[in-house]
Amino acid sequence: MHTIDLAYVGRGLHEELAAYIADQEDFYAAEGVHVALRDGCAWDEERLRRGATIGLGRALLSRLTGGAPWVALTVNTHRPLFWFLARTGTSLTDLAGKRLAVHAPHTAPGCFARIVLRRAGLDPDRDVECVVRSPGDYGMDLRRLGNRTIDAAFVGSTLAPEAIAAEHGWQVLAWVGDHFRIPTVGVAVDPTHIRPDDPAVQAVVRAHRRALRVIHEDPGTTVRHIRAFLGQHTEAEAEAHYQTFIAPHFTTGGGADLAVGTAAITAVAAELGVTAGVTAAEFHRTEP
Repeated sequence: MHTIDLAYVGRGLHEELAAYIADQEDFYAAEGVHVALRDGCAWDEERLRRGATIGLGRALLSRLTGGAPWVALTVNTHRPLFWFLARTGTSLTDLAGKRLAVHAPHTAPGCFARIVLRRAGLDPDRDVECVVRSPGDYGMDLRRLGNRTIDAAFVGSTLAPEAIAAEHGWQVLAWVGDHFRIPTVGVAVDPTHIRPDDPAVQAVVRAHRRALRVIHEDPGTTVRHIRAFLGQHTEAEAEAHYQTFIAPHFTTGGGADLAVGTAAITAVAAELGVTAGVTAAEFHRTEP
């Protein structure tokens, strides 16, 4: 049996769902590979490059800013699962002058947040008071929203934001996936260390494509696995989250939309202030 390290670099359904299903449903074993799922959130780039990664956003930023030749072999979704959750307001423009807890600008989620804010007409460096914090389960953000030390938070998929908003009387101002599309989360490798056609890598790719089929063909199993991430939510809330954000927007076979990828690379490079230096076709070596 082949072996490989597979690192996630964020937490929640956005990052981990397909890998979690592949693991729990024994798809890795069926494809002849032993996968060590690793928490790479705090790893530096050199350590991350020595295994496969789920985080395509971070891999793209690494390639754009440092030249690491990452290539993506599968894509789970083109609509990032991050939301702007606020105590009050009805749209992103209501964040003007407000305190927003958000990821650092040089991280993939932070970069996505800044792109969306700019598209709403807000300068993230002047119009919003960005309170930079490290990614996690966003529980501290909820506490800080509750005690009014922040006005809004940019949160990920360790929670169902619409359910949280309903519970506290807060508002979901925007879902990133409605405002910025990018082929994101899947399987990527740096050919400097691991060949894209390595048997272990290809086994992981096949297992993840099987997991994507489960997401579309077996809602009951998928929602059961989703509840492992959304432990604070009811089954009905997990089902609603699946129906709204997962089922309609996850890919069926792991392929990348290169037109979306091209636009996204241009937007990310502009936000980072660098030359793109890579095309979508060079970065995404996926098949539908």
